This record gives sequence, C-alpha cells and structure tokens, in this order.
Amino acid sequence: MTDLDPIARPLDHLPVRGAPDAPAVIDRLGAMSFAALEHAVGALAGWLAERARHGDRVASWLPKTRVACILPLAAARAGLVHVPVNPALRRAQVAHILADSGASLLVSQPARLATLAPGDLAPAMRVAVEADCRLDGPGLPASPADPAALAAILYTSGSTGRPKGVMLSHANLWLGAISVAHYLRLTPADRVLAVLPLSFDYGQNQLLSSWAAGAAVAPIDYLAARDVVKAVARFDATTLAGVPPLWVQLLEADWPAATAAGLRRLTNSGGALTPRMVRMLRQRFPRADLYPMYGLTEAFRSTYLDPALVDANPDSIGRAIPFAAVAPVRADGGRAAPGEPGELVHAGPLVAQGYWQDAARSAQRFRPAPPWLGEGMAVWSGDTVVEDAGGLLRFVGRDDEMIKVAGNRVSPQEVEEAILSGGEAVEAVAVGVPDERLGQAIVAMVAGEADREAGLRARLRAELPSFLQPQQYRWFAELPRNANGKLDRAALRRLAVQAPMESPS
Repeated sequence: MTDLDPIARPLDHLPVRGAPDAPAVIDRLGAMSFAALEHAVGALAGWLAERARHGDRVASWLPKTRVACILPLAAARAGLVHVPVNPALRRAQVAHILADSGASLLVSQPARLATLAPGDLAPAMRVAVEADCRLDGPGLPASPADPAALAAILYTSGSTGRPKGVMLSHANLWLGAISVAHYLRLTPADRVLAVLPLSFDYGQNQLLSSWAAGAAVAPIDYLAARDVVKAVARFDATTLAGVPPLWVQLLEADWPAATAAGLRRLTNSGGALTPRMVRMLRQRFPRADLYPMYGLTEAFRSTYLDPALVDANPDSIGRAIPFAAVAPVRADGGRAAPGEPGELVHAGPLVAQGYWQDAARSAQRFRPAPPWLGEGMAVWSGDTVVEDAGGLLRFVGRDDEMIKVAGNRVSPQEVEEAILSGGEAVEAVAVGVPDERLGQAIVAMVAGEADREAGLRARLRAELPSFLQPQQYRWFAELPRNANGKLDRAALRRLAVQAPMESPS
C-alpha cells in the first residue's frame, strides 16, 4: 500500500515508484519491468517531442496495447496533453473529439485510420501508426512539469449531447492514483486485470494507481465474459474493476472455483450496485473485498465504501476518498442534515480544471465550493444523495433523471432495484414518459424473458406503492450500452418516449 502523500508530482514520475526489477505490465508479450517501463516512457516521450510542440494535444485511438498504456506518461514527459479516444467509438465521434481537442498528432493503427473519411482529420494534423512508435533507444529524462499544468483531456461518453472534454492536470491524475492505491490497499504483490477502456477515467486509473503502488497491470481487450475469466486465471489477477453491466455478464459466466478464489479485490463504479448484485458478488467471490465507489469524470472519484461495511450497507456509496471533500448540499447552499436529500458537491485537489474550450458548460458544473466545505472550485454533480447518521452516503438519483409521478419525485434507481431484487429480469432501467393523468408515467426497460412479466408485476404490487409501479414494461434480449460499457440511458429514454404507452395488463 502506497504512502498517503498529499504532494503532487509530474505524472511521468510514477514508474520510479516501483521496484526496478518488479513487473509493471504483463501481457501476451511477457512481463515489462518498472525499469523497462521507465526507459520506454523516456523513449516514447522523445519520439513524441520530435512530432509535436510543447503544449500540443496528442490523441491516441488504440486498443490496450503497450503503446496505449505508456502514452499517458510519455505525453506528460514530453510536455504534451494526452487525448485518449475510446477504441469502441466510430468515425463521427472520433472526428468530433479530434476537431474539438485541436489535436496536432494522432497515433492509431492502419485498420482504424482506414475507417476515417476525407475531412475527418484537420489538414495540419499529423498521423502516426502505432508500429512506428519508439519504445527503446535514447529518450527524455523525468520532466520538471508544474503539477498544475494540463496533462490530459478525457472525453465523456456523450450520453447527452456531444462528448465534452474534461481537463485534468498532473496533480489531478497523480493524487487520484495515490488516493486509490491507498484506500484499495494495493501492494507490489498485486496484479490488476485492466478490462475497462483506458479513455475512461476509471480505466486509466487502473494503470496509474497500480504503478503508484508498485503493482503490475495486465491489460486485456475482451469480447465475452469468458475471456475475462480466462484472463484472471492466465495472469493470476488479484484485482478486477468493473461497471454494473459487466458484473451482470461475469456473474452469468462459468467460474472455476480456484479462479474465483484468486481474486482478492473487486471495485465498482460507473453505476450503483443493487443489494442483490452485492449478495451475488459476495457469494461468487468469497475471498474478495468488494469496493463500491461513486465517481464522475469532472472530479475523478468522490466516495468509496469500505469492504467491512458492505454487507450491512449494500446500497451505500460510502464516504469521501482521500484528498476529496464531499457533502450533500441543500438548494440554499447549506449542508443537508442526515436523512435530508441534497446535491452531492465535491471540492479539493481532485476537481478537474473544467471543460475544454467550453466556458458556458464549465460555469454550470464547476462553481465555487460552499465556504464550509473548502476553498476554490467544486464540482456540483447534479446527483442527489442522502447522508445517514454515521456519515455514509446513499445515491438517490440524478436531478435530470428523476421521474415526477402524480406529484411524487421518484428515483429511477429505487424502481430498478425493486425490479431486479426478485430475479425476473437481468437488467433494468426506469424512465419517465409524458402522461396526461400522472404528469409522467414509469416505463421499465428490462432485459430478460417477457413471459416473466406477470410474476414481476404481481410481486411489485405487493412491495411498492402505486406511484412507484411501472405502467409499462418493454423487454429486450440485451439493453443498449454506450462506448464505456455503461447502460445507455439516453438511448433507452428515447425508445421509451417514441413508443406509444400501453395499458398495464
């Protein structure tokens, strides 16, 4: 476990925290030591510096190759700003990110580059193929960068509108790595299986927090849950990070007992776990500590729940992570009392620098912190939470997702948890659609077998008040997901609103 040092350093200094001969990356090519990683960072930084000017944005559109893993540190060492592009995105979204960021260099692969159309790349943009990247030979020494300098722009998934770029400094990324390595209790003996996209703040932190602790990372791209199971066994992984849709798939997979027992740490973000999922994860992986977490790209991560508290508080998102000041805030700016809903506000050094070239949206989300919470700018999340008497927070819902049924404010999560608690459905998203009588009616978009609807309706009539009852169920083999693997709530809302309401059976 790394020391909880509050002093930020240039991001490219991370590799020197690991023992020189210890493995830093383990993949199909074998093991790369921390000494080799440090050398490769310098070599790739020198290669980048020959192709871009200090302060330029350099974009990467790659799967989880070694170059993709090293680029965040190499770009920082070269004085460049890294813009990782999710490899699952298609040309229109990629073209938007490249144009919006003003990237002067794109590193990708020939097959991906061939999918781009004329005009997708700015005339002045340089393009390099990954095979030409230099990971050996002379390079740049550790940088003297100001920790407050811009190091990366991470683009959100764009579930509402076009993706927007969140500006992250060296300090944001460094302190995020130290914080997570500390509260996850990572050690040099750990092997972290990196399955999430490296363009995702949660995914990139798998690399940075592991290296901050001197642990090894095993990056993989997978097509099915069984690929993850095999990789856990192949790399002797001790740690696995996921989002709720991935956990659904992994819980349905066949896990040899010895493979499941090898995992010692599971972390979740990108959506709340239901109490039922918590129980199932605890049963499937009995030796693993489970860390439910809450985060947002604008502040990286806000809270985590200590594994010792999970069984007694399965619906909690915990309390603030190290270096974060987090609290529920009333509409009048005061701190919400225990049991009183409030907007989750996050202050402290993990708060990002705003949205790239978007002052209007930055002003909406990044506003001065309440004086009683801290100094400087804070992220006003738009999420409603409730704090209990013991200081643990519970997620209620997003203000823009709350459903107003006959004057009642309904949390979609509450409806979704009720639907999933009986096992009739595999996944569920509750959305509100206009209704002349109720104002809004609840439509449940569910994955599973439609012939289980009658039993589900009967159970919920016994468990939920009338205003929480879905008026309609729409059944799917699988629910749509966005590029980060999260359930695509925006797409499901559009489907719900476009379809005519049916009378409940």
